[in-house]
Amino acid sequence: MRNLVFIIINYNDYKTTKRLLDNIKNYKVIDKIYVVDNHSTDDSYNSLKKLKIKRYEVIETPSNKGFAYALNIGAKKAINDFGNVDIIFSNSDIIINSNENLEDLKKVLDKRDVGLVGPVIFQQGKLNRGWRLPSPKDEIFSNLPIVGKRFNNNLNYSDSYYKGEVSKVDVISFCFFLIKSEVLKEINFFDENTFLYYEENITSSKLKKTQYKILVNNNVTIIHDHSVSVDKNISYINKFKILKKSQMYFEINYNNANSFEKILLKFTIKLTLITLYVRIFIKGGLKK
Repeated sequence: MRNLVFIIINYNDYKTTKRLLDNIKNYKVIDKIYVVDNHSTDDSYNSLKKLKIKRYEVIETPSNKGFAYALNIGAKKAINDFGNVDIIFSNSDIIINSNENLEDLKKVLDKRDVGLVGPVIFQQGKLNRGWRLPSPKDEIFSNLPIVGKRFNNNLNYSDSYYKGEVSKVDVISFCFFLIKSEVLKEINFFDENTFLYYEENITSSKLKKTQYKILVNNNVTIIHDHSVSVDKNISYINKFKILKKSQMYFEINYNNANSFEKILLKFTIKLTLITLYVRIFIKGGLKK
């Protein structure tokens, strides 16, 4: 039977990471737990090193070059230690109900033509189960102030789509997912040219060129205590700028956006950014 390793990405979030470690440390299906500390600026790394947990190891990145970079550090360590292996990648702000949940996800991943598996994710009162890869046109409309969310929602599959044990989707959330090491090697690991966001769409675009499926296990639900680490460390405007920089990278390098679409993307991004600044200014004025 293939080994299963669990990789947690931490940045300045020791308490939340410790909560997840306490959650999973006795789960028998896990052969090894790695925490990749993405060069935290607080005392997270030293605190994590002091924990006495079986089958557990902390890795510190030499610098913080983004989420995909941290994923690759963890993946390459797992492959070096175990060879061909099943890997769970997880944000620190995840809650898992049982060892059986992980066993059920692993069973799906171990099917020959499956490359990536995710659970149903409960976050902010809603279920996140996957979405369709957007076209450049979808992305342009999604950038529009006020109405953009409606176009984003159009990329979601309907609730009725999720029938049976598993459902095939274009993209799953990277807050928590499983992947085969062989798949990672075939797609040359995660693209490190984004700092944060769009890792899902980029990786899914790479997988479309392989024989592997992306599946959601409809029988397993995990809780995502959404964006604890991100919200704690990045301001709202900076988050938006990072998001849109990643969006442009995806559109140019993976989604074949033409010259006119690139111009429209840049315009709609600037328009939304101006709207955000105005909204913040008005709220600040109201507080006075």
